[in-house]
Amino acid sequence: MIRPEDKVDADPLEELHGLAITAGTEVVDELIQRRATASHATYLGKGKVEELRTLVAKHDADVVIFDNDLTPAQIRNLEERTKVKVLDRTELILDIFAAGARTYESRLAIELAQLEYSLPRLKRMWTHLSRQSMGVGMRGPGEKQLEVDRRLAQKRIRDLKADLAKVERRREVQVAARKEAPTVSLVGYTNAGKSTLMNALTDANVQAADKLFATLDTRTRRWSIPGWGTVLLSDTVGFIRDLPHSLVASFKSTLEETRQADLLLHVADASHPQVFDQISAVYTVLEELKIEAKDTLLVLNKIDLVDSPLTLNRVLDRYPNAIPVSAKGGKGLAMLTEMVGEALGREFLDLQIEVDHSDGRLLAYLSSKGEVLSRRFDDHSTVVHVRMPVGAMGPVYRTAIAVTPVGGSAGMDRTSADGNSPALPAPIDSIETSDVPTPGEVA
Repeated sequence: MIRPEDKVDADPLEELHGLAITAGTEVVDELIQRRATASHATYLGKGKVEELRTLVAKHDADVVIFDNDLTPAQIRNLEERTKVKVLDRTELILDIFAAGARTYESRLAIELAQLEYSLPRLKRMWTHLSRQSMGVGMRGPGEKQLEVDRRLAQKRIRDLKADLAKVERRREVQVAARKEAPTVSLVGYTNAGKSTLMNALTDANVQAADKLFATLDTRTRRWSIPGWGTVLLSDTVGFIRDLPHSLVASFKSTLEETRQADLLLHVADASHPQVFDQISAVYTVLEELKIEAKDTLLVLNKIDLVDSPLTLNRVLDRYPNAIPVSAKGGKGLAMLTEMVGEALGREFLDLQIEVDHSDGRLLAYLSSKGEVLSRRFDDHSTVVHVRMPVGAMGPVYRTAIAVTPVGGSAGMDRTSADGNSPALPAPIDSIETSDVPTPGEVA
C-alpha cells in the first residue's frame, strides 16, 4: 500500500490498512513517499517506483493499493512497471460498497458510482486497440469497441439515474409521511460505533461489526425517551475522508433520512488518534449534502477505550458541549437521552390551536407540518392539539383564532399576535403510554 503525502501524522496508513482488510485483502507490506508534487506519469518518483516493483516481486503480491486518487495514465504506467493490478482509493471504496450492498436501492447507487468512475477511463482501457488509421472504412477495431462501450455505459448511467430518481421520490414521500414521532439520525465517521449505539438505545439488534462500512443501508427503529415519548432513530452509512463525490450523489436517496431528520447525532470515536480530522470530514460531507446547519449533538463514543483522561479532555476542550458515552458499556446513555429530549424541545412547540371551521387551509397546514395529537370540535371552531416545529409557526400566528402552549392558560389572539413564538414549554408526557409502540423496525 502506498500513500505519498506532504505531511506527517501518527499512522498515515492505518485507515488504508482497514479499508484493504475490509475489502478482503491480506496486507503484506507498506510504502510511503513524501514529496511536494506528484509525478504526472507514475505519481511516485522513479526511485520509489523501482522500490515498489521490488516489494511486489519479493512478496509475490497480487495488487497494489494507493491511498490517493490516480489518473488512468498513472494506473496504466504503474501496472506496466509492477506487472500487477493497481487500485486507487476511490476504486477500493467503491469495491467495498459493491461487496456490502444488500438492498435494491444501494445496489443501484453503487453501480451508478462505479460506472461514473469507469467512464472517463474507457479510452485508456482501449488504447492498445485503436492505433490504426482513421477515416472512412479505416476505423480501427479498438475505436469501434470504445464507442460501443461508451454508449452502453452512458445509456446504463441514464437508466440508473432514472431508477434512483424514482426511488428517491418514493423515499421522500415515505419519510415525510412519518408523522408518528420526531426523527433523529445517526451520522458519523465509519466505524465510530453508530450501529452499536443504536442497539444500546433501542434494542434494535442490527449488525454492528468492528470494520469500516459495516452499514450501507439506512435502518430506522423506535426509541422511547422518558418525559418525551417516542422518536424514530435512523442509522446511516458512515462517512470517510475524501469520500468520492459520485458516491455521495448516488446515495442521496439512502441519506434521505438524514436530510429530513429533526436532529442529528454526530457520533465520533473519542479513542481514535485522528478524531479531530474525522469530525471535520463528517462536517464536510454534511456541507455537501447541504444539511450542515441542522441541529446537531456531538456524541463522543468509545470513551472506555480512551487511554487517559487527558486525551478525552483534549477533545472536550475543543467541543465542550459534546456528550461522552460508551455505547458498548452503557456509560453516558442516560445523559444522551436527556440531551436529545431537550434538543427536540428546542425545535418543537406543544400547542393547542383554535381554528375556524371554514379555514381548511390552516387545518391542512397543521396536518402537513406538525404532528396532530388530537382534535376537538366546537360550534364555531376546531381545537387542534399539535406538536409543531418552531420554524413553521408563521402562518399559524397570522390566521389562527388562538394559540395556547399546552400547560399554559393565556391564548394568543390573532389580532394581537406579533409573529414571535411564545415561551417554549418543556417536553411533557402528553402521549398516552398505551399509544407508544414497542421498539421494532419501521417500514
